[in-house]
Amino acid sequence: MPTKLIEVALPLDAINAAAAREKSIRHGHPSTLHLWWARRPLAACRAVLFASLVDDPGADPTLSEEEAVAKRERLFRLIEDLVKWENSNNPAVLARARAAIMESTGGHPPPVLDPFCGGGSIPLEAQRLGLEAHGSDLNPVAVLITKALIEIPPTFAGQAPVNPTDRKKIGGGSNWPGATGLAADVRHYGAWMRDEAHKRIGHLYPKATLPPERGGGEATVIAWLWARTVTCPNPACQAEMPLVSSFWLSTKAGKKAWVKPVIDHDTKTIEFEIVNGDGTPPADAVDRRGARCLVCEIAVPFTHIRSEGQAGRMGERLMAIVAEGHRGRIYLAPTAEQAEIAAQARPTWKPDAKLPHNPRDFKTPNYGMTTFADLFTPRQLVALTTFSDLVGEARERARQDALAAGRPAAGLPLNDGGTGATAYADAVATYLGLAVSRSANSLCTLAIWSHSRDQSVNVFSRQALAMTWDFPEVNPFAGAAGDFGETCASMSKTVAGTPARGTATVELRDASESSGHANTLLIQTDPPYYDNIGYADL
Repeated sequence: MPTKLIEVALPLDAINAAAAREKSIRHGHPSTLHLWWARRPLAACRAVLFASLVDDPGADPTLSEEEAVAKRERLFRLIEDLVKWENSNNPAVLARARAAIMESTGGHPPPVLDPFCGGGSIPLEAQRLGLEAHGSDLNPVAVLITKALIEIPPTFAGQAPVNPTDRKKIGGGSNWPGATGLAADVRHYGAWMRDEAHKRIGHLYPKATLPPERGGGEATVIAWLWARTVTCPNPACQAEMPLVSSFWLSTKAGKKAWVKPVIDHDTKTIEFEIVNGDGTPPADAVDRRGARCLVCEIAVPFTHIRSEGQAGRMGERLMAIVAEGHRGRIYLAPTAEQAEIAAQARPTWKPDAKLPHNPRDFKTPNYGMTTFADLFTPRQLVALTTFSDLVGEARERARQDALAAGRPAAGLPLNDGGTGATAYADAVATYLGLAVSRSANSLCTLAIWSHSRDQSVNVFSRQALAMTWDFPEVNPFAGAAGDFGETCASMSKTVAGTPARGTATVELRDASESSGHANTLLIQTDPPYYDNIGYADL
């Protein structure tokens, strides 16, 4: 085999810069389809695949040293163009890359296999380079994500959307390149699910009343901010202790706001007010060493908090409300009415399976939160169950619309290789199901409120389920981050940006088993981390 370019040299600065830039890209990036950890940068995967297949010019005996250097520099310039995010689907740049690969492989490049495909970056970039792409993983979530990136889009490439809204606009036209038609349907049926869910449970997500100094009227709530509570162990106090990790709501310049606890020492009760502008909020009520009671100021060890939680005596207290005001985001004091409406949520089903015994990565069982249901408020459980139920209803709507659009009625389901109306509905439902799963990452009591960014931060900001003391309860109908329709619209951009071409397969398989492919495979992978991270549990 001739020496490959990757064995000699690479334009690493350009590759690293493009890979680093990807961290700040959201629109259309595969990371917005569904969370997966340690996702490999697309730019690096694309460059390494290309350089693993293209011959180094120095190995060509027909070229002089000067000619080889010049050709290598041209390949470097091509890689520098290839790794830019803007060129991910640039037909001219990709055509040059594919031509170089064909030249070095005699027109027969080998299939690419990633036996630890994870978030699918490597097989996705193999497909983008015109290569036959295969992936496998032991984790079914990883397999489903990769299928959604490389296996499903080519199946329905070039097909117009089936939803009546887009069909009415296009008059049944066929100018829908790649997976843009499928993406349009993901967006449409996701919006339908959002609107239908709002009809059913929107009363649990009321608007907030603005005070006169804030313009009066009503405003959409972005999130309700809650603090967990336990009873103070001081026999002379016994107050309901709010466990607040930070009283700051926003530290943005010109938008600073914080919660001021107002303490009644006679009744041993605490109310919350909102202070806007500069000031000094109280010290945190809980930190790494333990907590303190805001009423009597005694130090409270974590042993007490754990025993309270394990005895089922840990509660929650509404601390602040984040709303969309007339001039942007506004923070409001809690009201009894808002707390009462939240308490009206009555989930008809709960995910009562036990959380894994994994003390390193799962901290909540120490505090009595031992089941999956314990990680959600009743209102969050109602919302997630409603969205989950609606996936099946949306799938049937998509199937009926596909039939009306002329898709074949007979045929196998998607999982068995079907391509008709039933399989198409399966495809749409797959993305909608991923959207519900992705929503659980924010509609959970382990999310945190970032006062530096003025927004909720998802649960899996790191690879663990850490204990949180105060948390945002995001409104999935607010039209902001966490809104289910916005989630589906974001995912549709990723679907539209997939290569949607060629042959690709993804399997649930042990990497030590035979892949069933030819021996002439190019295997490119990011090896697993042994037991450093409990991916299966997470």
